[in-house]
Amino acid sequence: QVQLVESGGGLVQAGGSLRLSCAASTGRIVRMYAMGWFRQAPGKEREFVATISWSNTNTRVADSVKGRFTISKDYAKNTVYLQMNNLNPEDTAVYHCAASPIDYCSDNGCWYEYEYGDWGRGTQVTVSS
Repeated sequence: QVQLVESGGGLVQAGGSLRLSCAASTGRIVRMYAMGWFRQAPGKEREFVATISWSNTNTRVADSVKGRFTISKDYAKNTVYLQMNNLNPEDTAVYHCAASPIDYCSDNGCWYEYEYGDWGRGTQVTVSS
């Protein structure tokens, strides 16, 4: 099992930026093939935001955040980041990171919830207008 702890959320004005971090720790040797960020706004379904392969530099972001959000990782620190620029009120949500144990996710990441096995508790991002 992978333990994931998110940080970096907060309140920001529209047009501002935040960088989220997700630190992964494992109690034993566990393979992570990809990591991802998802978000859930009040009254809405959880949705995919971004994913990154753990074995190469391939990434993918949702169309709704393309050009504004960037996912990256520090392999040595077992940490994944989500740089969020030009935030708008529609980005307000709880942001969760997740780790995938599925080997094919190592190619380009994965973007479906069922492809992830471990989830963090989330960090709140609130964007004021």
